[in-house]
Amino acid sequence: MKKRLLSLMVVAAMSASLVACGSSEGGSSDGASGSGVSITVLNSKTEIQTQFEEMAEAYEEATGVHVEVYNADTDTTVASQVATKYASNDPYTLTMVDAKDIYSLADDYAYDLSNEDWASHTTLGITVNDKLAGFPVCVEARGVIYNADAIEAITGETFDPSSVATLDDFQALLDELKAGGMETPVGVLSEYWSLGAHYFAEVYEQQEDPDAFVNSLLAGEADLGSNEKFNELMDTFDTLIAYNYAKGSAANADREESSMMLAQGDIAFMFGGNWDWSVINQYDYTENMGIMPVPENTSDDTNTKLVGGGSKYFFVDSSDATSDEQRQAALDFLNWLVSDPEGNAFLTEQCALVPAFDNIDASALDPLSLSVKSYADAGKLIPNYNYLPDDHMTVVGQEIMQKYLDEAMTRDELVTAVEEYFKTATPIEH
Repeated sequence: MKKRLLSLMVVAAMSASLVACGSSEGGSSDGASGSGVSITVLNSKTEIQTQFEEMAEAYEEATGVHVEVYNADTDTTVASQVATKYASNDPYTLTMVDAKDIYSLADDYAYDLSNEDWASHTTLGITVNDKLAGFPVCVEARGVIYNADAIEAITGETFDPSSVATLDDFQALLDELKAGGMETPVGVLSEYWSLGAHYFAEVYEQQEDPDAFVNSLLAGEADLGSNEKFNELMDTFDTLIAYNYAKGSAANADREESSMMLAQGDIAFMFGGNWDWSVINQYDYTENMGIMPVPENTSDDTNTKLVGGGSKYFFVDSSDATSDEQRQAALDFLNWLVSDPEGNAFLTEQCALVPAFDNIDASALDPLSLSVKSYADAGKLIPNYNYLPDDHMTVVGQEIMQKYLDEAMTRDELVTAVEEYFKTATPIEH
């Protein structure tokens, strides 16, 4: 209830601030100039849908621009949703997609953002054929989320995540936690996107040449089962399964329950990313939390880095289905996010997003985002690989990794299934 009241207070404050600001250089909109304009937004970060809807109400009250926010369908890919909208000549004004979608859609559908004020404040925008097409919504990274308070309550020592960089050290700590009364110290999110697009994706991202490795899989030439990085990551995943509180029915584990258990210290670790704070913070959490790299017995330095970078991108529709007035309203909205203090607060405080822009104050970030920022500032991010086939997340995540998580598939069977998938997968041109 306190969080709900705080959210409503923030909306009210945002509305008042927007009205007071009026029109200014850099995109803050004027109520009179925007009055009566309606724009549509596809939000593919489903965990911030409520925040987006509340912000849209305040934004309309202050500017007169009606912002209709649509939540992405979790049962299908964003790319297919966008394709359906364009096929019916009814595209979103602003569409939030993954980086690979910007590359595939930019030439035909994305408006050139090169002249926007915010362009000089980020290095993470996506340019396609000399056109700045992608507005970076945030920086995100993934690894193993930890609850230091829960760990320290058992070990009696200050937790240093760098002390468990190897799988051997990590497993020793898990055994210590188990002996101290935390019978199952781990939670594994069972959602296909977490398994397919986040954890298993590291198999490609941690390769010396991710593109070459993926291409070898697509060509049917790779021997996944003998790949060193694959086996290192799957050894760690096997350990996560072994200590998982939902072991035995893991594919049915609820994301909210896992996040609640981590927040409250019933478990100590959960693979995920800084976006998970928007779920964790709904519970009685401890702020002594963070994200550390996936522990691995490895000969390289991948176990000292998170995987991440620019994550989720807006593009503005350039087709005739969107009017010039709507397009300008969309551009004003993006500039508001970057140039207005209330737009900044929406990103960092309400949505708990790590900003991709150098002019946005990040001091109010949550513990997970502060972790990500510290790794990013230290240059310790392994880049996301943005060119996996469109159905990789659903096929590898849902049809393969969920079975493996439930121990209904052996590693050899997983290898065969992944290799067979790639033989018929459609490559992403880039």
